[in-house]
Amino acid sequence: MNSFKVLRANKQLIIFPILSGISLLFVLGSFVTLVFAAAGWNTDAIQEPGQAGSILILFLYYLVNYFIVVFFNMALIHCTHLYFKGEPVTIEDGIRFSVSRMGVIFLWSMLAATVGTILRLLQENFGYLGRIIIGLIGIVWSVATFFVVPVIAYENLGPFDAFKRSSKLMKEKWGESLGAGFSFGLVNFIGIVLIGGGLFLIGSIFNPLIGVAFAVLGVLLVSAIVSAVRTIFVSAVYHNVTGDPTEHLDQQMIDSLFVGK
Repeated sequence: MNSFKVLRANKQLIIFPILSGISLLFVLGSFVTLVFAAAGWNTDAIQEPGQAGSILILFLYYLVNYFIVVFFNMALIHCTHLYFKGEPVTIEDGIRFSVSRMGVIFLWSMLAATVGTILRLLQENFGYLGRIIIGLIGIVWSVATFFVVPVIAYENLGPFDAFKRSSKLMKEKWGESLGAGFSFGLVNFIGIVLIGGGLFLIGSIFNPLIGVAFAVLGVLLVSAIVSAVRTIFVSAVYHNVTGDPTEHLDQQMIDSLFVGK
């Protein structure tokens, strides 16, 4: 809720997750278009690219997606940083800052895409066991990389050093074995059910298709808001953990974010 207040005070920041979402849809459409174009626009002529080709395509898809997400998240984090410092916040400032960090964003995206590709291959080749392994590794990865975006934004570190720095911040503050005391996934789910479901019912009064359209718009809006709030949250926590506290999160709240397991 404290992070939501920051977004409410800077409503223009919602544009970053919206731009990110539009870009990701464009990337997905581009990959699909290339597949059809390579087959001469004949669905019957589409062929499996082989194992090596499939891995390469998967890696490139992950690479582009990670780059887009981190680019816009970094822009949002920088705008949040400006707001915490009492400085004017503009969309142009955020985009300009991310452009200045494109090199390290690309390098981090390379590392994240490599990890993502390996985890996907494990899942496909080891079945149920692979899914368990991915679940465990995914939890560790998400905790270890919690602060990666603000770290690569402000500490001038490469991808491996940023990973180690983010892990170190987590361990120093909350210890080795952690469990989250919060869940943005849960917030997102509740928002989708309430807003998406409510808009569907309202639209269905006129026409079922209108209800579906309203529901889709509601889901997209909720997802954009939660994404923006989560990024603001990460930025605020990073400031507090690195000795530059903000008025939006007190120390007691910070201490209770993660708990020992």
